[in-house]
Amino acid sequence: MISTNDFRPGLTVEMDGEILQVLESQHVKPGKGPAFVRARLKNLMTGTITQQTLRSGEKVPAAHLEKRRMQYLYRDGDMFYFMDTETFEQTALSEEQLGEAVKWLRENTEVRVLTFKDEMVGVDLPTSVVLEVTDTVPGLKGDTVTGGTKEATVETGATVSVPLFINEGDKVRIDTRTGEYTERVESRD
Repeated sequence: MISTNDFRPGLTVEMDGEILQVLESQHVKPGKGPAFVRARLKNLMTGTITQQTLRSGEKVPAAHLEKRRMQYLYRDGDMFYFMDTETFEQTALSEEQLGEAVKWLRENTEVRVLTFKDEMVGVDLPTSVVLEVTDTVPGLKGDTVTGGTKEATVETGATVSVPLFINEGDKVRIDTRTGEYTERVESRD
């Protein structure tokens, strides 16, 4: 059992038969009345995000997720196929199960697939991925790091805000937790 006072991002709990991951939590102590915890929770089965208010110190059961190392292979419609790197067994997850992770999945990326009671519920991505910019407004001479930003589409189809000096074909590192540009990566061809 886990106290709501110990909620932190990434923690998984089981509430009302659902597996929920804590995205953020805030301990609130009003001037009048008892303290409470306000938490944003993501349902790992459906992908929906809710905000719940729980009593401070309330106990909830921990959900113990098993993580299996797998490699993303390909997409077919709204199904994404993964291969277990040890047994070479292939399994599929739907776009709903993956949620925001779809934006950062590139073929051959190694991820950790989360399972609960032998049912796959989602993926745990690396903290950053390197993706190629496929569409953006060309950079002009004199655009610097301290300048503004522009929108760029990366190879997975996601749109990211990047500095003005980034051009099509450049490889950029994206933080998968926030979806933000972190740096340009020199290609090692």
